[in-house]
Amino acid sequence: MGDDFIVTIGRQYGSGGRVIGKELAQRLGFDYFDKELINEAAKHSGLAKGCFEEKDEKEMFSIPAIFSANWLSMGSGAGMEGALTNEHIFKYQSDVIEMLSHKGKCVIVGRCADYILRHYPHCVNIFIHAPMNERVKRVMARDHIGEKDAFALAQRRDKQRASYYNFYTDKQWGDSSSYHLSIDSSILGIQDTTELIYQFIMKYKSSLLL
Repeated sequence: MGDDFIVTIGRQYGSGGRVIGKELAQRLGFDYFDKELINEAAKHSGLAKGCFEEKDEKEMFSIPAIFSANWLSMGSGAGMEGALTNEHIFKYQSDVIEMLSHKGKCVIVGRCADYILRHYPHCVNIFIHAPMNERVKRVMARDHIGEKDAFALAQRRDKQRASYYNFYTDKQWGDSSSYHLSIDSSILGIQDTTELIYQFIMKYKSSLLL
């Protein structure tokens, strides 16, 4: 296998998925993309970054126009704030993720990357989860908010991510059958969970060479 290997990470809110993704990318010597995808998508589309931030991995409430939209005719003219739909956002981010797949050697967090790259031959998909009480503790410490607010935030963001993922894919967000590895980060902690995933990836890569 060459240098075109990609790791995607889905995560529950507050599970430490982003931290694990960053540390894993450093350990592998890979590029890391999370919020950075918003910047790349904005550059790719010619639209303002704020348009993407507003709708990033958010709930879907309408039947998608993704199969009928004429993406080639959108261009920067779709930058009219009222005309920029969730489907446009998804399409632009999908284009960027597919573009990154040609370069390889990267860790991509969220945004249905595992589904977008489902036909990509050298991709390993990870899902990070943890019990709600552990996630609430992490969110409280990270965001400096109370337990009630942290709980509500985790519930809301999980719901948004699930709705986004389930809307655009034919799979269920968090379903273990959708991933090569699903792991509870609270059992080993961030560092050892990262190490376990790293070792899994190394063995996975080795198996492809056999």
